[in-house]
Amino acid sequence: MGITGRRNQEIYDVVGIGFGPSNLSLAIALDEHGASAPQHPVKAHFFERQPSFGWHRNMVLPSTTMQISFMKDLATFRNPMSRFTFISYLHASNRLVQFVNNQDFFPTRKEFHQYLEWAAAGLADRVTYGAEVTSIRPAAGSGDLSPDLLEVEVRGADGTTSVVTARNVAISTGLVPRLPEGVTADERVWHSSQFLGRFNAQSPDDLKSVAVVGAGQSAAEITRFLHDSLPHAQVRAIVPSYGYSVADDTPFANQVFDPTAVDDYYFGTDRGRDAFWRYHRNTNYSVVDADVIRDLYQRAYAEEVSGVKRLHFSNLTRVAEVRRAGSATQVVLRSLLDDRTEELSVDALVFATGYDGMDPARLLGDFDRHFQRDAAGRHRVERDYRLVPASDLTCGVYLQGGTEHSHGLSSSLLSNIAVRSGEIADSIMLRRTERELERDRPVEAAPPAA
Repeated sequence: MGITGRRNQEIYDVVGIGFGPSNLSLAIALDEHGASAPQHPVKAHFFERQPSFGWHRNMVLPSTTMQISFMKDLATFRNPMSRFTFISYLHASNRLVQFVNNQDFFPTRKEFHQYLEWAAAGLADRVTYGAEVTSIRPAAGSGDLSPDLLEVEVRGADGTTSVVTARNVAISTGLVPRLPEGVTADERVWHSSQFLGRFNAQSPDDLKSVAVVGAGQSAAEITRFLHDSLPHAQVRAIVPSYGYSVADDTPFANQVFDPTAVDDYYFGTDRGRDAFWRYHRNTNYSVVDADVIRDLYQRAYAEEVSGVKRLHFSNLTRVAEVRRAGSATQVVLRSLLDDRTEELSVDALVFATGYDGMDPARLLGDFDRHFQRDAAGRHRVERDYRLVPASDLTCGVYLQGGTEHSHGLSSSLLSNIAVRSGEIADSIMLRRTERELERDRPVEAAPPAA
């Protein structure tokens, strides 16, 4: 689909904003809906601002593995017979037997990314890359706004804009990298989302002292990577907790990511929802896999034995200030143990400090006032991930992310991606069917006048 300056007159059932794993999974679910009713295909198109498919490319570190089973792919939990499962990818790649022989539920991040690229290539005609959605608004009706149609404004890679019309949009613009207040990324100060690109742009000889800030999986993996890749460098991990905390991936705890847990969370009491976070936050947030923790500790201990230390840990420590000093970066650390400060000079400083959730208001702009919010100021969201309108709008704005407050811990994670996307696809198709039935219902004749 090309980007033109003229309004596209075709009305889509759904326009997807972003084409990462979540909307890719939605595209697959919609494709399979269409396959079951070829006489009435689903009209869907997706817009992705990246020039090609990519998912956390800058964290595809050597030998890093996924933290979820390969069966939590784009389709299996929704439709094990789908042609877009990870098993189908392995079969198409002639690696199914070898993968089974490997006896591992957790593929490398590199292989899983290849799987996602393979799936995206299978739906290449449904997506326009290098295209950024700049606004969403109700379509203009006769003298007023049309309650059932949306206009989506898209800016192409060449700067030209077009407007497409849709009955629904699915917003999946991803998480927003978070840096501490007052810190600005530059060529020597990086967020983990930039890591490999920034690292590969440097000469290793210029990186004699590096530091990593954070207590989660990304922070630990980057620390290990730097220790391996820069054998001449001093590597410091700045950890805001007393040490890394282990991720709870045991069977009972992992039930919080089951599809049924979404209902338990959504329809539960406030006290129940609070318990989800209080007891099970350590399944995903600011935690590290046990094998990575053990590996880092063993490295530090081996250096203690040898008397040659390169790997250092500053626990219960925060970054108080960051400033440039020529080609180096000066970092002021503050200990939470005794409030003392320490100043470091580093050649690279990596903040693995997480992400902020997706906020649809950034894209909706003034249109956002047409949707309800709760007492805490958060969007009200239906069980099918659709924003609750504050007016008579019948068009749908669906969220793939930004619904942790309503749908629980798995709202923006891969764990429930297939079922979540299937529920959104089902909702879109059900509402389309209801609309068509309403349109085709005969109008009753008025009774004759007395």
